[in-house]
Amino acid sequence: MESSQGTRGRVVMLVDNGVKADSRVQKAARSAAAAGWDVILLGVSPTSKIQTWRIGGARVRLIPKPAHLEPRRHELRHPLFRRPLAYRSQRLARYRVQTVKAWRSDLAFRRAAERAARAGHPGSSASGSAARLLLPRAAARALAAWVGLRARETDRLQRLRAPLTAPLDRTSTALWSTLMGRRAWRRLMPGLWDYELAFAAHIDAFEPDLVHAHDFRMLGVGARAAVRARARGRAAKLVWDAHEYVPGLPAFHGRWLPGHIAWEKEHAVFADAVITVSPPLARMLQEGHGLRELPSVVLNAPVTRPEADEIADAPPAGDLRALCGVDETTPLLVYAGGISPVRGVETVIGALPSLPGVHLALVSVTPRKMKAVAGARRAAARAGVSDRVHFLPYVPHWQVPRFLAPADAAVSPLLHLANHELALSNKFFEYAQARLPLVVSDIRTMAEMVEATGAGEVFRAGDAEDFARAARTVLADPERYRAAYRAPGLLDGWTWEAQAEVVEALYTRLLPDRPPLSLSVPSGDSR
Repeated sequence: MESSQGTRGRVVMLVDNGVKADSRVQKAARSAAAAGWDVILLGVSPTSKIQTWRIGGARVRLIPKPAHLEPRRHELRHPLFRRPLAYRSQRLARYRVQTVKAWRSDLAFRRAAERAARAGHPGSSASGSAARLLLPRAAARALAAWVGLRARETDRLQRLRAPLTAPLDRTSTALWSTLMGRRAWRRLMPGLWDYELAFAAHIDAFEPDLVHAHDFRMLGVGARAAVRARARGRAAKLVWDAHEYVPGLPAFHGRWLPGHIAWEKEHAVFADAVITVSPPLARMLQEGHGLRELPSVVLNAPVTRPEADEIADAPPAGDLRALCGVDETTPLLVYAGGISPVRGVETVIGALPSLPGVHLALVSVTPRKMKAVAGARRAAARAGVSDRVHFLPYVPHWQVPRFLAPADAAVSPLLHLANHELALSNKFFEYAQARLPLVVSDIRTMAEMVEATGAGEVFRAGDAEDFARAARTVLADPERYRAAYRAPGLLDGWTWEAQAEVVEALYTRLLPDRPPLSLSVPSGDSR
């Protein structure tokens, strides 16, 4: 157990990623530590070793998470009834194919060595006379054909099994869901146990007074930790920070959604309080889980007063227009965030031929290569606008508004998905703090906010022509839309500093015997 002397109590934050790309989690940990809590943030290590560092006063520990239970059960069973000639697994198929290749390669070497020896070259025969190799070579050819057939059957079986949507798969999924209800994740998504088994000992050793579980996977891990603590006589509190609407997420296979929905339903009942990212999602969570009270809304707003250590560790972001190679008179649209098909970036690229002279900055490049970024480059080339689309690297989250501010307008072209309809994303508030006019798709919550404030124009999601119309309207009179941000108190509420007060009030309500400390306001840069 680690000491919390001089603090208000111990807070364990849990997240199912590597922390560095999750600005909400970073901000939550830093602000809780600044408010006097002893915070340790546990995430998933990308390697087999524990990694540690600090975010302000909060400690970060990334824990290795083996995926021993991630293979689906069908991958561990013999495929007798579906593809009787298939191997048990693709790994075994690859091994067999490679073994036969190695045997045939060795036979070829032995034959070549015998010929070379007879021609007087250095070396000796490897017992590879034509007569002696006749039978092994025939056997190798036959085995190669047989193994090849079984490997192809294995590939076909994998394509059939992977989606878990075949009639037999759908039937078994429905059966387990019916028989086990909210416990069905044990059969449908047993890989969720890997999170529990990796994190449990670390959480328990810290003896938290409060567990703050970020998103749906860590809800279960946090709930189980809180229950263990309560059973030992410690009244540990559980806060569930719901970032996503699980039923609205894209499914990776036929059991992914029902498994995760069951996991969330089983563990939501243990939460002492729930926070989430938008009012519509708060209402849906209350209805879906029968919550006693409406979840508190903590917006994904940006930091406007970064602390001294953040500023010291980060190089200057540079000038947006200079990095794009354009001057002040060039119309410049900007998009910040990840690129994927459902985020609609190709809609914007497809509209550029209808927007002569307009440039687009995509602040989207990460250190690792991403197929989606390469796809966006190809889309720009197809549209003949490669010279007007600029790919720029991410900057630290607290630098984003200032970095984007030189643009003429910002875009959020999300496509229609259930989660998108409920979202008020990081980028929305970063754009607002940059005082940028907005061009957003007609996903419900964000479009309603833009129309209510008058900060931009809305277009039909996925419609490049309608995007071009909205962009032309905004670029024709950007000051009209910038004026929306001068509404009294609007931007003051759209800051992380304001959102941190909501979290702090919740912590204090759950642990009323831990009153706030008298802390000085952290020093730092502000806009």
